[in-house]
Amino acid sequence: MTNSPCTTQSSPGATNSLAGRREWTAMGVLMLPLLLVSMDVSVLYFAVPSITADLEPTGTQQLWIFDIYGFVLAGLLMTMGALGDRIGRRRLLMLGATAFGAASVCAAYANSAEMLIAARAVLGIGGATLMPSTMALIRNMFHDAKQRAKAIGIWSGVMTGGVALGSVMSGILVEHFWWGSVFLVNLPAMVLLLVLAPLLLPESKDPRPGRFDLLSVPLSMAAVLPLVYGIKEIPSEGFEVRYVAAVVVGLAFGALFVRRQRTIESPLIPPSLFEGRGFGPAVALNLVSAFTMMGSAFYTTQYLQAVLGKSALEAALWALLPSVLIGFAAPVAGQLVQRGVRRGTVVAIGFLVTAAGYGLLTLTGTDSLWIVLAGAGVLACGAVIVMSQLTDLALGTVAPEKAGSASSLLETGQEFGGALGMAVLGSIGTAVYRHDLAGAPAEARETLGGALAVARQLPGRAGEELLAQAREAFTNGMHLAAVAGIVVLIGAALLARRI
Repeated sequence: MTNSPCTTQSSPGATNSLAGRREWTAMGVLMLPLLLVSMDVSVLYFAVPSITADLEPTGTQQLWIFDIYGFVLAGLLMTMGALGDRIGRRRLLMLGATAFGAASVCAAYANSAEMLIAARAVLGIGGATLMPSTMALIRNMFHDAKQRAKAIGIWSGVMTGGVALGSVMSGILVEHFWWGSVFLVNLPAMVLLLVLAPLLLPESKDPRPGRFDLLSVPLSMAAVLPLVYGIKEIPSEGFEVRYVAAVVVGLAFGALFVRRQRTIESPLIPPSLFEGRGFGPAVALNLVSAFTMMGSAFYTTQYLQAVLGKSALEAALWALLPSVLIGFAAPVAGQLVQRGVRRGTVVAIGFLVTAAGYGLLTLTGTDSLWIVLAGAGVLACGAVIVMSQLTDLALGTVAPEKAGSASSLLETGQEFGGALGMAVLGSIGTAVYRHDLAGAPAEARETLGGALAVARQLPGRAGEELLAQAREAFTNGMHLAAVAGIVVLIGAALLARRI
């Protein structure tokens, strides 16, 4: 028996009936917005030179063109998850798809940096509606535990692969068309979603949502935005007062947000979510997985370009290769759980696989392409195992009507984890890099890119020696960061066995 596509709301007493062809077809439809939202994180990588030549943004504007999408996305995830629980996840998905499509057109034809920044902000709003809606709809379409685990495994693989695919697609489109094409590629998928969603996706929402607390919205954004901003800037700019202040402000508003959620009658994020056995640990361990995943990406992307000397497009194409392994990771983990292996044990295995990937990174020299690719592939497999199982655990412990709030909290944790990974592991590598280049010019000591620029200005052998020293220093920094990642992952594996 299949679930009716006309369901208007979910209930705690939903049956464990098996999903049929309609639900799996609807699952394919849900992957369209998810893929595009994840691709938009990296789709500007190769478009920046063309955008800079055309729109002539200032340095600050160029940073905001990159960052505003992620900041708005992170800041609104909790709000949109709660909103979807109240007005319906399918309705919110379609509203978000409409906004995402319209903003894509505005971004593609932007004639000023300000217009592009505004369009990217609206894309972030649309992305914040799409991500928790897709996960919540999966929770409500697949009531059978085995089918839900399989669907969430697919969700995790598409989400992870989309980030890698976005940079490659950006390079190909910019090479053959103008920079706006990287945004227009969103339109066919969004139109298809708007046509098929009413036909295939069931509506689901909380039948007793309570009043929507408007004050919680600015409180959540005031907590998330400065915290993510400060954490993301510290690795590259150092512990400057404004970035530390941003983190402190974010934490202060975060404390106010948590206090309000615990005291009001209809909270944006119900504290009751944490009453489900395993939900809190799943959110925390999922954050750790994102921490290690993004921390490694900080190094591998730079290694391919600055250490091995690959062009941006070459680096993106090589970086796509490890993602091929991702498609096998989540299904294998799901099979292990279905055959009776404890979920905590499978998650612990995933953390140890991720640690093995970091172990490979400690073996790299300054000319170790295949070791780096192997390490990145193994690391990504472990992360997908962890994320797919923890997502399934978290959603399985909450009532279907709270799926939007639960998924938004998971995804917000991932955003924090990724930012923390780049900040903490990036800072470790930066400290080693600067120590090893203590006698080099100031610009060369700041970043590997700065060392490359200085080396090009030095005559003959002096430039070659600085370049070799800088690449060696960067690799040494990656080694120590990888060791730190291994320590964190082993600790996470030990904790995971208890869930």
